Amino acid sequence: MQNIENKVVVITGASSGLGEAAARELARHGAKLVLGARRLDRLEKLAAELNLDTKAVVRTDVTKADEVKALVDRAIALYGRVDVIINNAGIMPQSPLERLRIDEWDQMIDVNIKGVLYGIAAVLPHMTRQKSGQIINVSSVAGHKVRAGGAVYSATKHAVRVISEGLRQEVKPYNIRTTIISPGAVDTELPNSTSESDVAAGIKQFYAQAAIPADSFARCVVFAMSQPDEVDINEILYRPTVQEY
Repeated sequence: MQNIENKVVVITGASSGLGEAAARELARHGAKLVLGARRLDRLEKLAAELNLDTKAVVRTDVTKADEVKALVDRAIALYGRVDVIINNAGIMPQSPLERLRIDEWDQMIDVNIKGVLYGIAAVLPHMTRQKSGQIINVSSVAGHKVRAGGAVYSATKHAVRVISEGLRQEVKPYNIRTTIISPGAVDTELPNSTSESDVAAGIKQFYAQAAIPADSFARCVVFAMSQPDEVDINEILYRPTVQEY
């Protein structure tokens, strides 16, 4: 668990699920956290539980580049640097393409792809200047496999992997590490973003049978972060043991 204490970590989507679990685990290991999400009330409650600086939470909509920049700028203002960003915010409104849920396709592209790009854009100037840092992007098993009803979601999560690999190659001169974490079914609010009732019922039934706790993700984050600086864990793909897909 070395290499985590006093690191300044920015987390998007930190009000619940994977982001909240990562915040709790990293706080336990002595990281300095700056948390972003749309639900400020939940962020403030989490910050109080973790004894964070009251200024270390920022209402953040990752579809707005200026709000993601403001989140990272808050970390710089509080601590003078940013060591890690976890681009975690994501949504999963799945449906067959023939239902033409174009509004949901746009939402997934804006949150799952643009949100990650805006996080990268916000931290890169600081990390390149520091000549250090780590960018952790959250993909999914769906970024490796596609199934009927999940084409657009899988496309966005595959895009995260492609962007992350390109980033990995580009930041070598700056000693920046890059990590993709691709979870399978994890017990979070993610399935609630599926609006099509029949699709949602199937997803919720699957999650009820297979999903594992969100602290599984937090342990992956700790593993990737705690490596010596010369070790770059580029991708972690994990699932519940019972998950076939």
